[in-house]
Amino acid sequence: MLELQGINTYRGQAQILRQVSLTVGEKESVCLVGRNGAGKTTTIDSIIGLLPLRAGKITFQGQDIGGLPAYRRARLGIGYAPEDAGLFPDLTVAENFQICRLLAKASGRAAQADERVFSVFPEVRQLTQRRGLFLSGGQKKMVAIARAMMLSPSILLLDEPFEGLAPVVVTRLINAVQKIKEMKLSVLIAESNLANASRVADRLYAIDRGEIIYHGDPRKVVENHEVMNIIRG
Repeated sequence: MLELQGINTYRGQAQILRQVSLTVGEKESVCLVGRNGAGKTTTIDSIIGLLPLRAGKITFQGQDIGGLPAYRRARLGIGYAPEDAGLFPDLTVAENFQICRLLAKASGRAAQADERVFSVFPEVRQLTQRRGLFLSGGQKKMVAIARAMMLSPSILLLDEPFEGLAPVVVTRLINAVQKIKEMKLSVLIAESNLANASRVADRLYAIDRGEIIYHGDPRKVVENHEVMNIIRG
């Protein structure tokens, strides 16, 4: 489905990613775990085209997408919910959704049925006429993921979906991700909290200082004390 092969990415003059390789298979949930500044968001930004590669290769469904602009990657079926939600604050939730519906239509992809999205986030149905500016932090996260689903993507990229939220909201979003997995969508989640990642991941990668330092079963990473100490900072 998605494969990164030895990618190097810079922000300005600073090299952030060093030979990062990872894969996300069909209908698979993968978590990229690391402390703040480890390279998680840079990895996501590299995949969606917000940062250019200096080396390496990114393929999606067998196609090399490393040279494509961000909008063309989205049209291929890569859904994205950023850490800050990225909602248009002066548009209603319904209008935010409509942007992804139009993008899906322009790409020849059938727009996701509202009922399917609302089955994951029933709370959002009551928010459709509210402007993004007036949503709580948890509501913004839900709407951002729901909006990405409106694209009818083959894969969802979620950047820190549980960050900065109350524990009850985190649990609610973890349940939502588990429902998305049941819909057979592939998911790549960038996450700082190993416990949260372990609740949703089929496989786990740990990243530190821009390098992958662990790959495997999320339940077994706790046995690797060196990796655990790095993740915990």
